[in-house]
Amino acid sequence: MTAHTWSLLGLYLAVMLVTVKPMGICLDKVMNGEFRFGARVERPLFRLCGVHADEDMGWLKYAFAILLFNALGALAVYALQRLQAWLPLNPQAMAGVSADSSFNTAISFASNTNWQGYGGESTMSYLTQMLALTVQNFLSAATGIVVVIALIRGFARHSAAAIGNAWVDLTRITLYVLLPISVVYAVFLVGQGSIQNVAAYKDVATVEVTKYDAPKLDAAGQPVKDDKGEAVTEPAETRTQTLAMGPVASQEAIKMLGTNGGGFFNANSAHPYENPTPLSNFIQMLSIFLIPGGLCFTFGRMVGDTRQGWAVLAAMTVMFVGLAIAAMHFEQQGNPLLSQLGVDPLAGSMEGKEARFGIAESGLFATITTSASCGAVIAMHDSFTPLGGLVPLIGMHLGEVVFGGVGTGLYGMLVFAILAVFISGLMIGRTPEYLGKKIESFEMKMTSIAILMTPLLVLVGTAIAVLAADGRAGIANPGAHGFSEILYAFSSAANNNGSAFAGLSVNTPFYNTLLGIAMWLGRFGVIVPVLAIAGSLAAKKRLAVTEGTLPTHGPLFVALLVAIVLLVGLLNYVPSLALGPVIEHLQMTAGH
Repeated sequence: MTAHTWSLLGLYLAVMLVTVKPMGICLDKVMNGEFRFGARVERPLFRLCGVHADEDMGWLKYAFAILLFNALGALAVYALQRLQAWLPLNPQAMAGVSADSSFNTAISFASNTNWQGYGGESTMSYLTQMLALTVQNFLSAATGIVVVIALIRGFARHSAAAIGNAWVDLTRITLYVLLPISVVYAVFLVGQGSIQNVAAYKDVATVEVTKYDAPKLDAAGQPVKDDKGEAVTEPAETRTQTLAMGPVASQEAIKMLGTNGGGFFNANSAHPYENPTPLSNFIQMLSIFLIPGGLCFTFGRMVGDTRQGWAVLAAMTVMFVGLAIAAMHFEQQGNPLLSQLGVDPLAGSMEGKEARFGIAESGLFATITTSASCGAVIAMHDSFTPLGGLVPLIGMHLGEVVFGGVGTGLYGMLVFAILAVFISGLMIGRTPEYLGKKIESFEMKMTSIAILMTPLLVLVGTAIAVLAADGRAGIANPGAHGFSEILYAFSSAANNNGSAFAGLSVNTPFYNTLLGIAMWLGRFGVIVPVLAIAGSLAAKKRLAVTEGTLPTHGPLFVALLVAIVLLVGLLNYVPSLALGPVIEHLQMTAGH
């Protein structure tokens, strides 16, 4: 690894860790109702909506509110896509989106996955981009945060029948955290060169003439075909290019802050209008971990022991650093077969990467976006080396608990922490406990469901796609690489990441439906068990610390937690990884 690579990783870690404490304190104060000005804003909103702010909810009612809230959001996104041809703010006269694509996108943005099987600038009107996709970026992010806050309350409260008020929690996190930061963030992006308008697309003169082969048309305007039935082409050239316009900066801000990842443009954060400069790229990487890192400190404050939060943060950081070093190292090695063609392997590694950022930044960004549940990309992961592409897969297969998405990363890590203390308790023949709460059969049943849900969806979904003719039809690269593309798609969907390996045609009824189901169950099939754990823990008394209590704030517990995540989270996927990136790497080194 180069000096630039080490300095980039070191600078990123230093700046990120500095933001943890202030962000954590802010989140704690907001969610505990200590933001005094907020009462003036909340009261009329709650009165209008019929919300009783002082009424706490049990976990079942809290879960029902979350499910209802997101189901209505998905229906709204679906309707806006289907009707956009007749709605305003559509200067390019975009047609309504197909039923299967609308279904997939609605589930995708409601579940914080933001998987996109379409090109945003050629499919979605400005109204759909703003009122459907950007709004859901806020609401899905808020959902993840309030769920982990409810779980933390379960640890912090004792002999309590409730875990908070879902409507109050959603309102506060949106109004006092997500919106203000996003406004400042959007202004920064505009200053860097992002666009923010509702103008029609612009045709501009290019510096150079673009030459290409165009289909030859007959007098009726139909493509001419030769004797073999193949299209006949003829040389053509153009001196103009159409530049897409739109409200980009506002969507980009919450896309990164809320670990959503869905881009305005098909090229996502590799597009200069979404990510104009190296500085904006660094800030985008930083913003992905901003709230997930801060929530670790919030956790420590709310349970009354900040050491607990630092321990969880340490476990996340250790795994992240290992993944980041691996991704950047493998990408800087390049493909050794290129040297046989007289090409520098390192130069070959730039294939699929944005020239403004380079190899180190691309490897780091890929690790960050797949360690968090953020699908933003600045490089095509399909172009990574086999082991370089393995790292993003591992980041998702760990359950995206290495910082993870806003809220989802921490509640996923706390579920693994419950499993860790359960296993340690079995070793010494003692009833396991975590933060003074006994971990009993109900908590372990819910923990098992939460941990096994995503591997089940990923592996079963991949098997169905590989076996089905419609699934195989989307593969552009047969063999191990094609298998990796399918495995990546279902890993991204079920873990609510949203990034794509590329190279796989997924905007079909088969993939839109199957991936949509995986996204919904991958999100709410985990949220419901987590809220059940929260309700069960809140009702329990807090036990006093004794000599037999396992300390959960020191290096030993950090090591135990990392080991459990790696063993339980990753071992489910070892056979599938062997069939994809591992075989591909062995083929590459063997000269195939």
